[in-house]
Amino acid sequence: MKHSITLTICLLAIMQVSCSQKIRKDLFPDGTKIPAWFSDTTKIKPENLGKQYVITNFGVVNDSNLLQTKAIQAIIDKASENGGGVIIIPKGIFLSGALFFKPKTHLHVSEGAVLKGSDDISNYPFIPSRMEGQNLDYFAALVNAYGVDGFTISGKGTIDGNGKKYWEAFWERRKENAKCTNLEVSRPRLVFIRNSNDVQVQDVKLHNSGFWTSHYYQCKNVKILDLHIFSPHTTFKAPSTDAIDLDICSNVLVRGCYMSVNDDAIALKGGKGPTADTDPNNGENTNVIIENCEFGFCHSALTCGSESIHNKNILMRNCKVNDASRVLWLKMRPDTPQKYEYITVENVTGQANSLIYVKPWTQFFDLKGRKDVPLSYSDHITLKNITMKCKVFYDVKITEYDKLSNFTFENLNIKTENDSIDKSIVNSFILKNVMLNNKLVN
Repeated sequence: MKHSITLTICLLAIMQVSCSQKIRKDLFPDGTKIPAWFSDTTKIKPENLGKQYVITNFGVVNDSNLLQTKAIQAIIDKASENGGGVIIIPKGIFLSGALFFKPKTHLHVSEGAVLKGSDDISNYPFIPSRMEGQNLDYFAALVNAYGVDGFTISGKGTIDGNGKKYWEAFWERRKENAKCTNLEVSRPRLVFIRNSNDVQVQDVKLHNSGFWTSHYYQCKNVKILDLHIFSPHTTFKAPSTDAIDLDICSNVLVRGCYMSVNDDAIALKGGKGPTADTDPNNGENTNVIIENCEFGFCHSALTCGSESIHNKNILMRNCKVNDASRVLWLKMRPDTPQKYEYITVENVTGQANSLIYVKPWTQFFDLKGRKDVPLSYSDHITLKNITMKCKVFYDVKITEYDKLSNFTFENLNIKTENDSIDKSIVNSFILKNVMLNNKLVN
């Protein structure tokens, strides 16, 4: 009887621990409950999205050298006029300039299919857009969706930006002027989705973008599932090819993706400049979960900035980092009021140059006549359950205008060439079971 009671107590204790762990797993960093929506990773089936428009059935031919923008756009327009449907790119290589998807239309890139972007910028119209934290006219992307609720991109084929000429032009301009801006060289993005809700992008390969690979602006309820995002960094460096740019988005799930690009993998945008927080075109990113992803080469796995004013409830978990310059990068931009809060990185393994990197971002600094310097805040930043090899564990240097508070490092096992850590620059810094080169620090 005694043993039975003891066993019952033990089982109850295990159940309590299990339940508490489950409860914690279902919470955002600020303690609010993660909705069930984030747990539903059901793949969209093209056959459930209406009539299928296989482009080769409507006059488009399999020819990698023949520009067929008008023909493919005509199919999208026809589908829209007839109540919607799925534009099917079949096996083969199809060359196109900018395509614009309409309400109730979708894109499916079949396995073995390549939607190849033109390397002539004249095939991307100059239209109202959003780049680098500002609303302006800019070149359209290869795939565009403006105000297309429920938009989906699916299939195991490839959307290829064919970016080499754009990269060459950028590096040539850099030789002429080392301080040239990204926008000085005309380059298209691969995917731009704007003001669209309930978006799902799944399974496709997004390769060789001329500029940012995928950019989501003012979108809600976005699922990005099992993508392979790549641009080169060795044989030829593909500049500013961020894998995923989230720009004023809420409720975003990035799951099961592989990202290797010559810039940041996931960058949180939202606005820049001394009055960025008063511009109605700007805003915050909230409730973002990044999980079960793998990062190859990138400047950072997860970045706040460089055009960002408020990011809250950002959770990166269960990821592998293979060759990142940084795992978490908080860009403290001294000409922009910023607040990065409730950001958690947990259950991560791999290697990087820096685990956490927090420094002023002074490139293109411009107060535009403002007398005082805006303050930037990073609050409730948590690194937890991480096993990494890195050169610099804690790469943090701030100015009087950067306010850091409530940092928690818990259950870290780090092998590093530089194990120094200055806790004094953070207001309330908790170290719990942190091992640096097999030594416990506190």
